[in-house]
Amino acid sequence: MPTAFHLAGFVVASFLVMPATTGAAERAEEQQTDQQARQTTAAPQARSADFLFGRPKRSVGIRGNWLFASAGSDLFDFVTRHLTLEKEHFNSPGFAADVAFALTPRALVEAGVEVNRMARGSEYRDFVDNDLLPIEQRTSLQTTYVGAGIRYALTPRGDEVSRLAWIPRRVVPFVGAGAGAMFYQFRQSGDFVDFVDLSVFRDSFRSQGWAPTAQVFGGVDLQIYRGLYATVQGRYTKAAGELSSDFIEFDPIDLSGFRLSAGINVLF
Repeated sequence: MPTAFHLAGFVVASFLVMPATTGAAERAEEQQTDQQARQTTAAPQARSADFLFGRPKRSVGIRGNWLFASAGSDLFDFVTRHLTLEKEHFNSPGFAADVAFALTPRALVEAGVEVNRMARGSEYRDFVDNDLLPIEQRTSLQTTYVGAGIRYALTPRGDEVSRLAWIPRRVVPFVGAGAGAMFYQFRQSGDFVDFVDLSVFRDSFRSQGWAPTAQVFGGVDLQIYRGLYATVQGRYTKAAGELSSDFIEFDPIDLSGFRLSAGINVLF
């Protein structure tokens, strides 16, 4: 039969085991609670990486472009017929910069500048000088377009999830149109043939001025991170400028062309 001594030992052992078991359970419960809290905190932080604080009202962008020149006027016909130039030689690299302000969730008013320049050496196709050497010259054309227009997103640029939170779309196609003015400088310098007496002379011919310009464009913005986008665009520009007295009896110079460009655009 159990004695009083045995009962006392059992009671003491129970008190020693219960706190240890209870402490282990409490620690396990605390660890599970901490893990759940960390997961709950991390989830909003991960999701918030795609958020902006409110719908952006402005954007700025820079682009590199390539101009496919129309070169459709009689001045280009003349120089490509007599000199070793082709119309594709008037295609040229350039750059552009834009700034835009929101009018509506989809529409932006945009202002920008685009600059393109080509320069190329040439010689007469059918004539040489008295020493049977090529008659050489250099032709250059630089254009600077300054204008403004409306840019319209074909899909929403983002989604408002609250008064302060705005989620930008990853792909935003757009179209637009604008108008402005183009400053051009066309220059030829070197040796030339006088078609009256076939003499060779050295000279420089230049024409420059402003021309009214219209432009239509379209493209797509591709999200890189939050409000940072890569942009790919195509723009067709229509313009023609009056030539100076150095180029008499020529029609206005054709300054039209299609520009294919790529760059970055930042919303803020």
